[in-house]
Amino acid sequence: MSDALQPNRALERTPMRPEGAKAVRPRNAATLFIIRRDGPKPRVLMGKRHGGHNFMPNLWVFPGGRIDRADFRAPAATDLRPEVAGKFEAYMPLTKGRALGKAAIRETWEEAGLLLGRPAEPRPIAGPWREFLEQGVQPDLEALSIIYRAVTPPNVGKRFDTWFLMADAERLVSLERQPDCGELEEIAWFELEEALELPLPTVTRAVIQETRERLDNPNRPIPYMRFRMGPARPREL
Repeated sequence: MSDALQPNRALERTPMRPEGAKAVRPRNAATLFIIRRDGPKPRVLMGKRHGGHNFMPNLWVFPGGRIDRADFRAPAATDLRPEVAGKFEAYMPLTKGRALGKAAIRETWEEAGLLLGRPAEPRPIAGPWREFLEQGVQPDLEALSIIYRAVTPPNVGKRFDTWFLMADAERLVSLERQPDCGELEEIAWFELEEALELPLPTVTRAVIQETRERLDNPNRPIPYMRFRMGPARPREL
């Protein structure tokens, strides 16, 4: 296993599966790597998790989280680009791929107070999308690309099948964080080398390192890291 994928359990405080217990089924999740290109070097949006969390406290992460049933029903201003839709369809119904994209956009609003969307008439809707849609925008799925997928090892007590998506910051409604919104303790833009100096989860570090290469070669294969018992087995999507 490469150093980039060697888990640091002490840092991440990952709850382990009790000995003899069955492996937990991974939950579907999505996270958003937002890249900003208006400076001398590209910068990425990172947020710091609160120290009170029992899972990865005080670590810097990309905004994201698990899929919600409401993500299947929420409206969208645009659709996934064909090449992105095709990657999702190789593994799941396209409705679920769209829901993962919307989950990443919704979580970015909830955790970082930033809107990735296009102007639209406000729609009254109950549930987790209410505040997002009240801003007069709908999610911009066309802005998304896939850069990584990782499934948490089976010996961990809390597991996720996470799709790492990327969007350009110019597709945000504003670079200014809503003052009354955002679950992350703080957010900031970091050059990629600066981001790698932060306390990071193992997979976040691997995604940043992969993205450095992808910026020079956008046609690189997309890594699919699925941990089983023993070393990780890198594949391609």
